[in-house]
Amino acid sequence: MRDAGGERATIDPTVAARLLRTLADGDAPARAVPDTLTPRERQVLCLIAAGRSNKRIALELGVAEKTVKTHVGHVLAKLGVSDRTQAAVVAVRAGLTDGS
Repeated sequence: MRDAGGERATIDPTVAARLLRTLADGDAPARAVPDTLTPRERQVLCLIAAGRSNKRIALELGVAEKTVKTHVGHVLAKLGVSDRTQAAVVAVRAGLTDGS
């Protein structure tokens, strides 16, 4: 469906409401964590989900902050998300965190 100007695709209000309810209820299907993540990238993803900053991750892993930034970039790309918050949601829904 297109808007009146024909420039943007729109979504039916009923479908939009159902989608918002599903996301709010946490019933959206979990996005799988790709097998292409390296063990280190999985480790970084878990630390992101735990709320650690790049600096803190670097200290915990004993690597340079620039290395962490590289890992974070790879994780975001492989998960197909645009930010750390979305990556954390993927990690939680995939059961990669202990919930604490």
